[in-house]
Amino acid sequence: MLSEPKQILVVDDEPNLRRVLSAQLSRDGYEVHTADDGEQAEEMLLEHHIDLVITDLRMPKMDGMQLLRRALEIDNNLPVILLTAHGTVDNAVEALKTGAFDYLTKPFDQEEVRSIVRKALRTRDLSAQEASVSLPSAPSDAPYGIIGKSEAISELYAILRRAADSPSTVLVTGESGTGKELVARALHEHSSRAAQPFIKVNCAAIPKDLMESEFFGHERGAFTGAVASKPGRFELADKGTLFLDEIGAIPVDLQVKLLRALQESEFERVGGIKTIRADVRVVAATKSDLKKEIANGAFREDLFYRLNVVPIRLPPLRERIEDIPLLIQHFLLKFNTRLNKQIHSASAEVETLLKGYHWPGNIRELENIVERAVLFCDGDRLEVSDLPSEVRASVTPIEHEPAPDPAVSGDGLKEQVKAATARLERELILQALKQTHANVTHAARLLKISRKGLQLKMKELGLREREERVET
Repeated sequence: MLSEPKQILVVDDEPNLRRVLSAQLSRDGYEVHTADDGEQAEEMLLEHHIDLVITDLRMPKMDGMQLLRRALEIDNNLPVILLTAHGTVDNAVEALKTGAFDYLTKPFDQEEVRSIVRKALRTRDLSAQEASVSLPSAPSDAPYGIIGKSEAISELYAILRRAADSPSTVLVTGESGTGKELVARALHEHSSRAAQPFIKVNCAAIPKDLMESEFFGHERGAFTGAVASKPGRFELADKGTLFLDEIGAIPVDLQVKLLRALQESEFERVGGIKTIRADVRVVAATKSDLKKEIANGAFREDLFYRLNVVPIRLPPLRERIEDIPLLIQHFLLKFNTRLNKQIHSASAEVETLLKGYHWPGNIRELENIVERAVLFCDGDRLEVSDLPSEVRASVTPIEHEPAPDPAVSGDGLKEQVKAATARLERELILQALKQTHANVTHAARLLKISRKGLQLKMKELGLREREERVET
């Protein structure tokens, strides 16, 4: 099945420029919408699902900066590319610090347009996959915008409190959808750099031959398509925070230059000879195992240790299932507003079923499932029937041993209580092992007992053989 073409909105008060850009983008297979001022563009953003905005900086009624801010209010993951003349490059750089994806200087090269559009759309796609559920409506008792009261989240809060205002580099690891960007933003916003730029780069979205220019900038004529000098992300992040997402995608030859920039706080633009200094706090993130990448020769060990000064591991949702009810309620509030519904809660059966699900897509997947359930729910409470069939089918109930009827048992009260307690302990341990995929360490954390204590209890209950499948 063919995918729908990406939709691009071109905004400029010059009809000829709109025609030229529209023609090129249409030839490249995109669906193009046009607007001649910011107010018209805002209307189109509300009417259409736009994947990318390309807008002039200077326009009547609503200029490019105002449109940029409005576009990010509508969709904070929407990439916006600014068009600027040579005399307004400083304004474009300021726009990047505000949240624009990039800028193009007039007159621009067709290949430069093609490259930056591909990169922007690729970044948007990756952001959707990695979305970290950073929502403005997070409860007031979630001081870092991170929802949860589990032991894992409490430990994360403790690290953030200590690390936020430190200049030390941070390496955030975790599966897709666990909230790596959210943690990076929390570190920035709770530091003394909060009023300075937060610049993010998705390393997996950048072509390898353009990555050095993306990081360190380039001088005019440094390569084909470099029609003007341009600062890199390190310069733009000066005095602020640079978030390098998917750091493992950086090629080995560039890792040497990145290491120098981190150690010395200086670099040169591509094609330049002037050394530039920048005061940048770096937060890196990856879903890859960088130690394996080091063993395979794909990642430098010295760079790993330079980045891993403050390591933060984000647990997958299946390791913090006690947070699922809080997250469900949070998403209900969000989608009640968006979908004009009044669903006050989810049934106990829904919560139980979702706690038993594996969550390969983590929080992002939970958000999508709740949105879909809210959309199809006809009542004021989510029921199991509102959940997607694939989720209902993936969770099988635990097989329980039939409990003897105490009324017909000949044992005394003490013996019956002991037997019932053992059955309950066995059931709870089996449930924890199921939810953590037989990982004893994670199951012990879930049950709030020590690993050794769980091992002894498993031996006592005849469950020790399960330990052979454990990831330690």
